[in-house]
Amino acid sequence: MEAVWGILPKTIAMAVQQLPSWHGIEEIRIRVSRPLEVIANGTAHLLPYEATKEDGVQLLNKLSHYSIYAVEEELKRGFMTIEGGHRVGLAGKVITESGKVKAIRDVASFNIRIAKEQVGIATPLIPYVYDGRWRHTMIIGSPQTGKTTLLRDAARLISSGTERIPAQKVAIVDERSEIAGCVKGIPQFSFGPRLDVLDACPKAEGMMMMIRSMSPDVIIVDEIGREEDSEAVLEAANAGVSVWTTVHGRNIKDVWQRPTLGPVMEQKVFERFIELTSIPHPGAVQRILDASGAVLYERTVVNR
Repeated sequence: MEAVWGILPKTIAMAVQQLPSWHGIEEIRIRVSRPLEVIANGTAHLLPYEATKEDGVQLLNKLSHYSIYAVEEELKRGFMTIEGGHRVGLAGKVITESGKVKAIRDVASFNIRIAKEQVGIATPLIPYVYDGRWRHTMIIGSPQTGKTTLLRDAARLISSGTERIPAQKVAIVDERSEIAGCVKGIPQFSFGPRLDVLDACPKAEGMMMMIRSMSPDVIIVDEIGREEDSEAVLEAANAGVSVWTTVHGRNIKDVWQRPTLGPVMEQKVFERFIELTSIPHPGAVQRILDASGAVLYERTVVNR
């Protein structure tokens, strides 16, 4: 959190730290002329402090190291990644050129998403996703159910190996700089030695680039959903590369209803589906299914 406190105006940092549950912060939402919003331990809190225009200018200056021109690409994408892997989403006046976003000006909303690293949470999955090779795996969950956190630890596990499983070459295509949280090309999270990251690159193009240039055993990408993403997944699978990815949805039924994912679902590319829930905590596994939809694991809730 030191990097987050370092970019926040003092007035905002003090307001946030007065929240009793601030140690469990997941998001800090700053909207000019509106109350601060903090999401901590899954609960949203509106704080009695309205961010000023000066707060917004100060925050943007710190994010850009006082050079807006140096972060034009980040502004075009609508987010920045800071030290520690934390991501700052931006909203304001959009400038377009030929129908495409050129930049965001007059930034009035900031969403600081606190990156969380939970080393070891992917380890219990090994009996379901490894049988001499890492199976093609899709992690399904609604927003804030821990999809990226689990995917990140899977990348660490596969690139590190275990006593019985050798470390394998892992390629992360990190379109939104969220899995590895790279700052100037350097991942901000814990990974094994056999890992390469293609940062801020579109998934479909990046997957093909990695296959051609880095010969990975496993490719990891976050949140597929476009038609070109599906095509790239099929190409990777046909090239003998295992694919791990995440998808927005409550369960596998939601995934089947997305037309752009039809080809990979119909061809049963993915051999394991891991459905996540935020109860009792983000990253909790609700079910694990195989390619045919058979349930391999289901969490039971004990009523007390």
